[in-house]
Amino acid sequence: MTKIAVLGAGAWGTTFGQVLADAGNQVVMWAIEPQVVDAINGDHRNPKRAPTIERLPDAMTASLDRREAVEGAAIVVVAIAAQHAREALEPFRQLIDPESVVVSLMKGIERDSGKRMDQVVTEALGLPQERFAAVSGPNLSKEVGAREPSAAVVACTDGEVARKVADACEAPYFKPFVSTDVIGLEMCGSLKNVTALAVGMSRGAGYGENTAAMIQARGLAEMTALGEAAGAQARTFAGLAGVGDLIATCASSLSRNYTFGFNLGRGMSIEAATQASQGVAEGVPTTDAVVGLGRRLGVPTPLACAMSHVLDQGLDCAGMIDELFGGPIGAE
Repeated sequence: MTKIAVLGAGAWGTTFGQVLADAGNQVVMWAIEPQVVDAINGDHRNPKRAPTIERLPDAMTASLDRREAVEGAAIVVVAIAAQHAREALEPFRQLIDPESVVVSLMKGIERDSGKRMDQVVTEALGLPQERFAAVSGPNLSKEVGAREPSAAVVACTDGEVARKVADACEAPYFKPFVSTDVIGLEMCGSLKNVTALAVGMSRGAGYGENTAAMIQARGLAEMTALGEAAGAQARTFAGLAGVGDLIATCASSLSRNYTFGFNLGRGMSIEAATQASQGVAEGVPTTDAVVGLGRRLGVPTPLACAMSHVLDQGLDCAGMIDELFGGPIGAE
């Protein structure tokens, strides 16, 4: 059995740990909450973070100790809230084996630096690009936790490493595909959350299919333009990590970003919507980072700018759509 460490026992970290165990690996979860560690070790459950999973595989254990979690792990998976990733990873820098592959499940752009998660992880751990991989796709954790058929993309600049990670997470219900477009995968996973906020807001405000489709299509165009300007491949945005993840995130109440936007559209305050979403809506801190990224790359970001005004200035849904409709008529 291959040992794999998962850093972070939240909903998606726990669920992906189950995928890895179902794929035949020995999985050690690292968590900072003693009650979570005790529940995983004693009851094979994580009722606080993944309550719908009735029993975790026997091959999953948990530890509070950083060294114990990563020692001997061929793959180290990072499933920490994106905005806290750098500070959380730095204590692991001297503990992770020099031959280990580090895999990110995180989706977001670091607010202070504007950097993608691949940049944050490699910097925090002193990691070469060929030992970093990212996993992304239409993966709502509750559905994957129920072992419903799902797929994802594993990206690494070294194609053989991508295949190694894909082999480690292939389960009967979870199909990985491989790519070398790390930048594209990271951009898809981050930028789609901003679109999901806007789609959720339109739904909460009572708008229908045409409005939601318009926002998704313009969001996809914005994502693709930003990605290409950053060095990504356009085709990545048309695949599982792009369109696939966008569809799932913009169409389900299981998505925290969609739910957050929906509650804003209903008239909730940002504070109330944060509580109601029951988790980190990464699109919130990512929105301003996307606006800043667009400025640096010289790419217009009308949707992100409008959502920034929603979050920073209290603009309502009608005002957000007015901003999208503003400006001269342009080519599609």
